[in-house]
Amino acid sequence: MDVLVLVVAFVVILVGAELFTNGIEWFGRKLQLAQGAVGSVLAAVGTALPETMIPIIAIGFGGAGAETDAVGVGAILGAPFMLSTLAMFVTGVGVIFWRRRRASDTAMVVDTTVLVHDIRYFVVAYAIAVATAFLPPDLGWLRVVVAVLLLGMYAWYVKGHFDADAEEEVEELAPLRLHGLDRRARRRDPSVPRLRIVNVQVIVALVCIVGGAWLFVGAVEQLAHSLGVSQLLLALVIAPIATELPEKFNSLIWVRQGKDTLAMGNITGAMVFQSAIPTVVALVFAGASWHVNEDSAIAFLSAGMAFIAVAAIFGPMWRRHVLDGRSLLVGGLLYVVYLAIVGLAIAGVLPVG
Repeated sequence: MDVLVLVVAFVVILVGAELFTNGIEWFGRKLQLAQGAVGSVLAAVGTALPETMIPIIAIGFGGAGAETDAVGVGAILGAPFMLSTLAMFVTGVGVIFWRRRRASDTAMVVDTTVLVHDIRYFVVAYAIAVATAFLPPDLGWLRVVVAVLLLGMYAWYVKGHFDADAEEEVEELAPLRLHGLDRRARRRDPSVPRLRIVNVQVIVALVCIVGGAWLFVGAVEQLAHSLGVSQLLLALVIAPIATELPEKFNSLIWVRQGKDTLAMGNITGAMVFQSAIPTVVALVFAGASWHVNEDSAIAFLSAGMAFIAVAAIFGPMWRRHVLDGRSLLVGGLLYVVYLAIVGLAIAGVLPVG
């Protein structure tokens, strides 16, 4: 039964991702937004909803206790790690798989200014959040100050994307999938949908994405518990794999269409969001668990792996102003390394919790 639910949830997420990528492009076109704002803000925030809800529910509604807080913190740390490793790897595989239908082969046609903007904010915001975990647990007031700072940084980041000018050469978009439901508008203009039907499609897509992700996570949790998988592995690895599916699907769809800035911005924008907004929840409501000690060392190690992945993938891009899809594959290697470390820790081989 759990396997059937997994399959159904997988299909629902895939349909939602297809509707979302199509709808959010039309939404950005209607509002005359730059691709950076569409991919790094609108698409990133929309598809980040499933993994964001897990720590909020675990910390805010899971009952008072260090155990539920630890699950929430693990999920918060797991999201940027998955995005910077596994999501990058999947996108790189997509670039290689569709290289023959791409005019640029494995070279990604991206706006490096947009990606550098995203990565700069991610590194600074996430470094501040992780550094706070090394403070004494009793400095609650300082964690609140850091939380306010992170919120301000994210607001400034969003403002920067929305202030950017839209591209002068506007490429043709695929027809809106639900345009046929607005019959009067379609008869009047069969190629350009009204904003209201665009909004309907985006909302329907988000419902599919969030609902499908929750179905998927629920089925994964049932399987994990039946197999005796630890909560640490569930929070850090298994649940984020499921909830990051929307970003992976969206990026693959855009890579197949040759829209590399949207594909990469969807991931890097989600990384910025995850480094700022969910960490605020941990800092304010689970400050005692947002602390590096023997029990949480392996969880915070994922943050270090995320920084290594960012340096390995985007360091060469920053120097050469070119991003090759093959460089994204390093994320898969780092993911496997971290998974091995988690496995050794659970087996008791490594002296970390």
